[in-house]
Amino acid sequence: MNVSKLIDWYHQHKRRLPWRETKDPYKIWLSEIILQQTQVTQGLPYYEKFIQKYPDIFHLATASEQEILNLWQGLGYYSRARNLHYTAKELVNKHHGNFPDNYTDLLKLKGVGEYTAAAIASFCYDEPKAVLDGNVYRVLSRVFGIDTPINTTEGKKIFKKLAQDHLYFKDPATYNQAIMEFGALHCTPATPKCTCCPLSVECVAYQTGKMKELPVKLKKNKVKKRYLHYFIIKSYKALIIQKREGKGIWQNLYQLPLIETAKPEMPSDQQIEKLALMHNIELPVKAKLLAQKKHLLTHQHLEIFFWEISLPKKTPQMISFAALKDYPMPIVIANFLDNNIL
Repeated sequence: MNVSKLIDWYHQHKRRLPWRETKDPYKIWLSEIILQQTQVTQGLPYYEKFIQKYPDIFHLATASEQEILNLWQGLGYYSRARNLHYTAKELVNKHHGNFPDNYTDLLKLKGVGEYTAAAIASFCYDEPKAVLDGNVYRVLSRVFGIDTPINTTEGKKIFKKLAQDHLYFKDPATYNQAIMEFGALHCTPATPKCTCCPLSVECVAYQTGKMKELPVKLKKNKVKKRYLHYFIIKSYKALIIQKREGKGIWQNLYQLPLIETAKPEMPSDQQIEKLALMHNIELPVKAKLLAQKKHLLTHQHLEIFFWEISLPKKTPQMISFAALKDYPMPIVIANFLDNNIL
Protein backbone atom coordinates (compact mmCIF):
# COMPACT_ATOMS: atom_id res chain seq x y z
CA MET A 1 0.00 0.00 0.00
CA ASN A 2 1.33 3.42 -0.97
CA VAL A 3 1.82 5.00 2.45
CA SER A 4 3.03 8.36 1.14
CA LYS A 5 -0.16 8.83 -0.94
CA LEU A 6 -2.29 7.90 2.06
CA ILE A 7 -0.54 10.39 4.35
CA ASP A 8 -0.65 13.11 1.67
CA TRP A 9 -4.41 12.56 1.40
CA TYR A 10 -4.71 12.83 5.19
CA HIS A 11 -2.88 16.14 5.38
CA GLN A 12 -5.22 17.58 2.73
CA HIS A 13 -8.54 16.22 4.00
CA LYS A 14 -8.33 15.48 7.73
CA ARG A 15 -10.90 16.94 10.08
CA ARG A 16 -9.73 19.31 12.80
CA LEU A 17 -10.54 17.45 16.00
CA PRO A 18 -9.43 18.53 19.49
CA TRP A 19 -7.84 15.21 20.43
CA ARG A 20 -5.58 15.48 17.37
CA GLU A 21 -4.08 18.68 18.74
CA THR A 22 -2.59 17.04 21.83
CA LYS A 23 -0.45 14.18 23.06
CA ASP A 24 -2.04 14.24 26.53
CA PRO A 25 -2.89 10.58 27.21
CA TYR A 26 -5.87 11.57 29.38
CA LYS A 27 -7.55 13.47 26.55
CA ILE A 28 -6.73 10.84 23.94
CA TRP A 29 -7.91 8.02 26.22
CA LEU A 30 -11.15 9.90 26.91
CA SER A 31 -11.76 10.49 23.20
CA GLU A 32 -11.08 6.86 22.31
CA ILE A 33 -13.46 5.53 24.97
CA ILE A 34 -16.20 7.91 23.81
CA LEU A 35 -15.64 6.99 20.16
CA GLN A 36 -16.01 3.27 20.80
CA GLN A 37 -19.34 2.39 19.12
CA THR A 38 -19.94 6.11 18.47
CA GLN A 39 -19.57 8.31 15.39
CA VAL A 40 -17.31 11.38 15.65
CA THR A 41 -20.18 13.80 15.03
CA GLN A 42 -22.12 12.35 17.95
CA GLY A 43 -19.12 11.88 20.24
CA LEU A 44 -17.50 15.31 19.83
CA PRO A 45 -20.05 17.27 21.94
CA TYR A 46 -19.72 14.67 24.71
CA TYR A 47 -15.94 14.91 24.62
CA GLU A 48 -16.13 18.69 24.95
CA LYS A 49 -18.57 18.44 27.88
CA PHE A 50 -16.34 15.94 29.68
CA ILE A 51 -13.20 18.03 29.17
CA GLN A 52 -14.98 21.12 30.41
CA LYS A 53 -16.28 19.41 33.55
CA TYR A 54 -13.32 17.06 34.12
CA PRO A 55 -10.23 18.78 32.63
CA ASP A 56 -7.87 16.11 33.98
CA ILE A 57 -7.95 12.61 35.36
CA PHE A 58 -8.00 13.83 38.98
CA HIS A 59 -11.29 15.65 38.43
CA LEU A 60 -12.75 12.59 36.72
CA ALA A 61 -11.62 10.25 39.51
CA THR A 62 -13.27 12.34 42.23
CA ALA A 63 -16.63 12.52 40.45
CA SER A 64 -19.44 10.18 41.44
CA GLU A 65 -20.55 7.40 39.11
CA GLN A 66 -24.00 8.99 38.96
CA GLU A 67 -22.51 12.29 37.76
CA ILE A 68 -20.55 10.54 35.03
CA LEU A 69 -23.50 8.44 33.89
CA ASN A 70 -25.62 11.57 33.79
CA LEU A 71 -23.12 13.33 31.53
CA TRP A 72 -22.87 10.16 29.41
CA GLN A 73 -26.65 9.95 28.96
CA GLY A 74 -27.54 9.36 25.31
CA LEU A 75 -24.22 7.81 24.24
CA GLY A 76 -25.30 4.25 25.02
CA TYR A 77 -23.05 1.31 25.94
CA TYR A 78 -22.92 2.63 29.50
CA SER A 79 -20.31 0.09 30.60
CA ARG A 80 -17.84 2.40 28.84
CA ALA A 81 -18.65 5.16 31.32
CA ARG A 82 -18.39 2.83 34.31
CA ASN A 83 -15.03 1.50 33.09
CA LEU A 84 -13.86 5.08 32.46
CA HIS A 85 -14.60 5.99 36.07
CA TYR A 86 -13.03 2.81 37.46
CA THR A 87 -9.83 3.30 35.47
CA ALA A 88 -9.55 6.97 36.45
CA LYS A 89 -9.74 6.05 40.14
CA GLU A 90 -7.21 3.23 39.68
CA LEU A 91 -4.70 5.49 37.95
CA VAL A 92 -5.07 8.24 40.53
CA ASN A 93 -4.99 5.98 43.57
CA LYS A 94 -2.23 3.63 42.44
CA HIS A 95 -0.20 5.54 39.85
CA HIS A 96 -0.51 9.21 40.88
CA GLY A 97 -2.66 9.87 37.81
CA ASN A 98 0.01 8.74 35.35
CA PHE A 99 -0.93 6.63 32.33
CA PRO A 100 1.18 3.63 31.23
CA ASP A 101 3.52 4.66 28.42
CA ASN A 102 3.41 1.43 26.41
CA TYR A 103 0.93 -0.82 24.64
CA THR A 104 1.34 -3.84 26.92
CA ASP A 105 0.60 -1.95 30.12
CA LEU A 106 -2.20 0.08 28.55
CA LEU A 107 -3.95 -3.20 27.76
CA LYS A 108 -4.18 -3.89 31.49
CA LEU A 109 -6.51 -0.93 32.03
CA LYS A 110 -10.18 -1.78 32.40
CA GLY A 111 -12.13 -0.91 29.27
CA VAL A 112 -9.00 -0.67 27.11
CA GLY A 113 -8.77 -3.27 24.35
CA GLU A 114 -6.20 -3.83 21.62
CA TYR A 115 -7.44 -1.01 19.40
CA THR A 116 -7.58 1.61 22.17
CA ALA A 117 -4.20 0.55 23.57
CA ALA A 118 -2.61 0.82 20.12
CA ALA A 119 -4.20 4.23 19.55
CA ILE A 120 -2.96 5.69 22.85
CA ALA A 121 0.49 4.09 22.50
CA SER A 122 1.03 5.40 18.99
CA PHE A 123 -0.62 8.83 19.35
CA CYS A 124 0.99 9.69 22.69
CA TYR A 125 4.25 7.78 22.71
CA ASP A 126 4.94 7.05 19.00
CA GLU A 127 5.04 3.33 19.72
CA PRO A 128 4.84 1.44 16.39
CA LYS A 129 1.53 -0.32 17.00
CA ALA A 130 -1.05 -0.48 14.22
CA VAL A 131 -4.65 0.38 15.05
CA LEU A 132 -7.39 -1.87 13.76
CA ASP A 133 -10.94 -0.54 13.83
CA GLY A 134 -13.85 -0.87 11.41
CA ASN A 135 -12.45 1.76 9.09
CA VAL A 136 -9.03 0.09 8.92
CA TYR A 137 -10.57 -3.34 8.32
CA ARG A 138 -12.50 -1.88 5.38
CA VAL A 139 -9.51 -0.15 3.77
CA LEU A 140 -7.21 -3.15 4.12
CA SER A 141 -9.85 -5.61 2.95
CA ARG A 142 -10.54 -3.61 -0.20
CA VAL A 143 -6.97 -2.61 -1.07
CA PHE A 144 -5.64 -6.16 -0.68
CA GLY A 145 -8.83 -7.98 -1.78
CA ILE A 146 -9.18 -10.08 1.37
CA ASP A 147 -12.56 -11.81 1.77
CA THR A 148 -11.87 -13.61 5.05
CA PRO A 149 -14.64 -12.50 7.46
CA ILE A 150 -13.31 -9.77 9.72
CA ASN A 151 -15.27 -11.00 12.76
CA THR A 152 -13.69 -14.47 12.87
CA THR A 153 -10.60 -15.60 14.72
CA GLU A 154 -8.79 -16.27 11.44
CA GLY A 155 -9.83 -12.91 10.00
CA LYS A 156 -8.68 -10.96 13.05
CA LYS A 157 -5.32 -12.74 12.92
CA ILE A 158 -4.84 -12.02 9.20
CA PHE A 159 -5.78 -8.34 9.44
CA LYS A 160 -3.76 -7.75 12.61
CA LYS A 161 -0.62 -9.01 10.85
CA LEU A 162 -1.42 -7.07 7.67
CA ALA A 163 -1.98 -3.84 9.57
CA GLN A 164 1.27 -4.20 11.48
CA ASP A 165 3.24 -5.20 8.37
CA HIS A 166 2.16 -2.03 6.55
CA LEU A 167 2.54 0.36 9.47
CA TYR A 168 4.73 3.40 8.76
CA PHE A 169 7.26 2.95 11.57
CA LYS A 170 8.80 6.42 11.14
CA ASP A 171 5.52 8.10 12.10
CA PRO A 172 3.00 5.56 13.41
CA ALA A 173 0.75 8.25 14.92
CA THR A 174 0.15 10.04 11.62
CA TYR A 175 -0.20 6.79 9.69
CA ASN A 176 -2.78 5.38 12.13
CA GLN A 177 -4.79 8.60 12.02
CA ALA A 178 -4.53 8.66 8.23
CA ILE A 179 -5.83 5.17 7.54
CA MET A 180 -8.71 5.57 9.99
CA GLU A 181 -9.67 8.95 8.54
CA PHE A 182 -9.40 7.56 5.01
CA GLY A 183 -11.89 4.83 5.89
CA ALA A 184 -14.21 7.26 7.64
CA LEU A 185 -14.32 9.92 4.91
CA HIS A 186 -13.18 8.39 1.61
CA CYS A 187 -13.33 4.58 1.59
CA THR A 188 -16.80 4.56 3.15
CA PRO A 189 -19.04 1.49 3.47
CA ALA A 190 -21.78 2.35 0.95
CA THR A 191 -20.36 5.08 -1.32
CA PRO A 192 -16.56 4.89 -1.55
CA LYS A 193 -15.00 7.62 -3.70
CA CYS A 194 -13.18 5.19 -5.95
CA THR A 195 -12.86 7.33 -9.07
CA CYS A 196 -10.76 9.93 -7.25
CA CYS A 197 -8.98 7.57 -4.89
CA PRO A 198 -5.20 7.85 -4.47
CA LEU A 199 -5.04 4.08 -3.94
CA SER A 200 -7.29 3.03 -6.84
CA VAL A 201 -4.44 1.70 -9.00
CA GLU A 202 -3.43 -0.82 -6.34
CA CYS A 203 -6.89 -1.47 -4.87
CA VAL A 204 -7.95 -5.06 -5.65
CA ALA A 205 -11.60 -4.36 -4.83
CA TYR A 206 -11.75 -1.46 -7.30
CA GLN A 207 -9.91 -3.36 -10.03
CA THR A 208 -12.29 -6.33 -9.68
CA GLY A 209 -15.49 -4.39 -8.94
CA LYS A 210 -15.92 -5.86 -5.45
CA MET A 211 -16.08 -2.66 -3.42
CA LYS A 212 -19.58 -3.40 -2.11
CA GLU A 213 -18.67 -7.00 -1.25
CA LEU A 214 -15.71 -6.17 0.98
CA PRO A 215 -15.11 -6.43 3.83
CA VAL A 216 -16.94 -9.66 4.61
CA LYS A 217 -18.60 -9.94 7.99
CA LEU A 218 -20.52 -12.96 9.27
CA LYS A 219 -24.09 -12.34 10.32
CA LYS A 220 -24.63 -11.73 14.01
CA ASN A 221 -26.67 -13.85 16.36
CA LYS A 222 -30.42 -13.49 16.28
CA VAL A 223 -31.60 -10.25 17.84
CA LYS A 224 -33.64 -10.66 21.01
CA LYS A 225 -37.02 -8.93 21.24
CA ARG A 226 -38.19 -7.54 24.56
CA TYR A 227 -41.43 -5.87 25.64
CA LEU A 228 -41.01 -3.25 28.36
CA HIS A 229 -43.90 -1.44 30.04
CA TYR A 230 -42.85 1.68 31.95
CA PHE A 231 -45.23 3.33 34.38
CA ILE A 232 -45.23 7.07 35.03
CA ILE A 233 -46.65 7.07 38.54
CA LYS A 234 -47.02 10.76 39.28
CA SER A 235 -48.65 13.41 41.41
CA TYR A 236 -48.13 17.20 41.63
CA LYS A 237 -45.04 17.37 39.43
CA ALA A 238 -43.32 14.41 41.04
CA LEU A 239 -42.95 10.78 40.01
CA ILE A 240 -41.41 7.48 41.05
CA ILE A 241 -38.10 6.27 39.62
CA GLN A 242 -35.88 3.35 40.55
CA LYS A 243 -32.29 2.32 39.95
CA ARG A 244 -31.57 -0.60 37.62
CA GLU A 245 -29.61 -3.18 39.56
CA GLY A 246 -27.55 -6.16 38.39
CA LYS A 247 -26.05 -6.80 34.98
CA GLY A 248 -27.63 -6.12 31.61
CA ILE A 249 -28.52 -3.04 29.62
CA TRP A 250 -28.59 0.31 31.40
CA GLN A 251 -26.91 -0.99 34.55
CA ASN A 252 -26.98 1.60 37.38
CA LEU A 253 -29.15 4.01 35.40
CA TYR A 254 -32.54 5.12 36.68
CA GLN A 255 -35.82 4.12 35.14
CA LEU A 256 -39.55 4.23 35.69
CA PRO A 257 -41.29 1.31 37.45
CA LEU A 258 -41.26 -1.57 34.99
CA ILE A 259 -43.25 -4.62 33.98
CA GLU A 260 -41.68 -6.81 31.29
CA THR A 261 -43.87 -9.19 29.34
CA ALA A 262 -42.72 -12.21 27.33
CA LYS A 263 -44.96 -11.35 24.37
CA PRO A 264 -46.30 -8.13 22.81
CA GLU A 265 -49.26 -8.06 25.17
CA MET A 266 -50.58 -5.61 27.72
CA PRO A 267 -49.83 -6.26 31.41
CA SER A 268 -52.71 -7.84 33.27
CA ASP A 269 -54.66 -5.96 35.95
CA GLN A 270 -53.03 -8.29 38.49
CA GLN A 271 -49.53 -7.35 37.30
CA ILE A 272 -50.33 -3.64 37.51
CA GLU A 273 -51.81 -4.05 40.98
CA LYS A 274 -48.71 -5.95 42.11
CA LEU A 275 -46.49 -3.16 40.77
CA ALA A 276 -48.56 -0.59 42.64
CA LEU A 277 -48.33 -2.51 45.91
CA MET A 278 -44.54 -2.82 45.49
CA HIS A 279 -44.42 0.97 45.58
CA ASN A 280 -46.84 1.28 48.50
CA ILE A 281 -49.66 2.66 46.38
CA GLU A 282 -53.21 2.10 47.51
CA LEU A 283 -55.53 0.12 45.25
CA PRO A 284 -57.40 0.43 43.01
CA VAL A 285 -55.30 2.22 40.37
CA LYS A 286 -56.08 3.03 36.78
CA ALA A 287 -53.31 2.92 34.15
CA LYS A 288 -53.62 4.81 30.86
CA LEU A 289 -51.47 3.93 27.86
CA LEU A 290 -49.69 7.08 26.61
CA ALA A 291 -47.38 5.86 23.86
CA GLN A 292 -45.65 2.90 22.24
CA LYS A 293 -42.11 3.22 20.88
CA LYS A 294 -39.41 1.06 19.31
CA HIS A 295 -35.82 1.31 20.55
CA LEU A 296 -33.09 -0.62 18.73
CA LEU A 297 -29.93 -1.78 20.45
CA THR A 298 -27.13 -3.87 18.98
CA HIS A 299 -28.41 -7.21 20.24
CA GLN A 300 -31.90 -6.29 21.38
CA HIS A 301 -35.00 -4.74 19.85
CA LEU A 302 -37.12 -3.12 22.52
CA GLU A 303 -40.84 -2.50 22.22
CA ILE A 304 -41.50 0.12 24.88
CA PHE A 305 -44.90 1.12 26.27
CA PHE A 306 -45.40 4.17 28.46
CA TRP A 307 -48.30 4.09 30.92
CA GLU A 308 -49.53 6.79 33.25
CA ILE A 309 -50.95 6.38 36.74
CA SER A 310 -52.03 9.65 38.35
CA LEU A 311 -52.35 9.72 42.14
CA PRO A 312 -54.29 12.22 44.28
CA LYS A 313 -51.30 12.84 46.55
CA LYS A 314 -47.54 12.39 46.57
CA THR A 315 -45.85 9.36 48.06
CA PRO A 316 -42.55 9.50 50.01
CA GLN A 317 -40.52 7.81 47.26
CA MET A 318 -41.46 10.32 44.57
CA ILE A 319 -38.84 12.59 42.99
CA SER A 320 -39.75 16.10 41.86
CA PHE A 321 -39.67 16.85 38.15
CA ALA A 322 -37.01 19.50 38.82
CA ALA A 323 -34.69 16.96 40.49
CA LEU A 324 -34.84 14.42 37.66
CA LYS A 325 -31.93 16.10 35.84
CA ASP A 326 -29.60 14.69 38.51
CA TYR A 327 -30.57 11.08 37.74
CA PRO A 328 -29.06 9.47 34.61
CA MET A 329 -31.68 7.59 32.60
CA PRO A 330 -31.77 5.64 29.34
CA ILE A 331 -32.21 8.20 26.60
CA VAL A 332 -35.50 6.72 25.39
CA ILE A 333 -37.05 7.32 28.82
CA ALA A 334 -35.44 10.73 29.34
CA ASN A 335 -36.62 11.96 25.94
CA PHE A 336 -40.17 10.75 26.48
CA LEU A 337 -40.40 12.48 29.85
CA ASP A 338 -38.89 15.69 28.46
CA ASN A 339 -41.30 15.81 25.53
CA ASN A 340 -44.49 14.55 27.15
CA ILE A 341 -44.47 14.92 30.93
CA LEU A 342 -42.04 17.53 32.26
